[in-house]
Amino acid sequence: MTKREVDLVVISDVHLGTYGCHAKELLNYLKSIRPKTLILNGDIIDIWQFSKSYWPDSHMKVVRRIMKFLTEGTKVHYLTGNHDEMLRKFSDLQIGNFYLADKLVMNLGEKEAWFFHGDVFDVTMQHSKWLAKLGAIGYDTLILINSFVNWCLTMMKREKMSFSKRVKASFKNAVKFINDFEYTAAELAVDKGYTYVVCGHIHQPELKTIETENGNVLYLNSGDWVENLSALEYHNDEWSIYKYNSMSFNNTEEDTESYDAEDLSAKLDVHQILKQFRQ
Repeated sequence: MTKREVDLVVISDVHLGTYGCHAKELLNYLKSIRPKTLILNGDIIDIWQFSKSYWPDSHMKVVRRIMKFLTEGTKVHYLTGNHDEMLRKFSDLQIGNFYLADKLVMNLGEKEAWFFHGDVFDVTMQHSKWLAKLGAIGYDTLILINSFVNWCLTMMKREKMSFSKRVKASFKNAVKFINDFEYTAAELAVDKGYTYVVCGHIHQPELKTIETENGNVLYLNSGDWVENLSALEYHNDEWSIYKYNSMSFNNTEEDTESYDAEDLSAKLDVHQILKQFRQ
């Protein structure tokens, strides 16, 4: 498979370790690109719901693919989110091309971009974390039920549906929260003099200019790999939203064999990296 050259890729809210995670689709996407920089903008591994009883091979392959990027010279920035907040105790860690932080400011040409997950704007996260965790479990259960319903709809040759999107759309408070989230991020970015502000957390892919009282900023959100299967790409000084299309990944038998070879290579790279860490 020919890999696309991309200057910068941002993904967030993958939630590895949960039933709702579309790891196979994400793996296809990661294998189709060759990024110079990869930003993992929070909630990549769902430590809240992590269980030894559920960690499919496809989820491990995503981790291996990211580690393979490191061995190929890609800079990987892991920015912590609320579901992987345990990693915040290791913030500002750097190992080779791998960087762990809570937020990131990056120069893109003559402009500055501000990256962070965005859970800091979530009042529930700040004051009722137990409620947020309960909601996460309920969301994962809803996604699991939704998967079964969509399987039945596919068998009946009917259009798939999204329970969670319908639930969100039916509550005005959910829409208001998203709008407030975006505007707050934009306001802070304008005050700090940034041209771009890039978030995750709310699972809503977006790319739009937001006007505030003190100026405007380009607000971007990478979406998620639970429902929207989206990412942000920055190449040749332009931003775009990538949305996964399964029709683009109808692999031939030859493609599958090359993928297996790459997975084997990734496994070897992982062992080499771990060996370096132990030294």
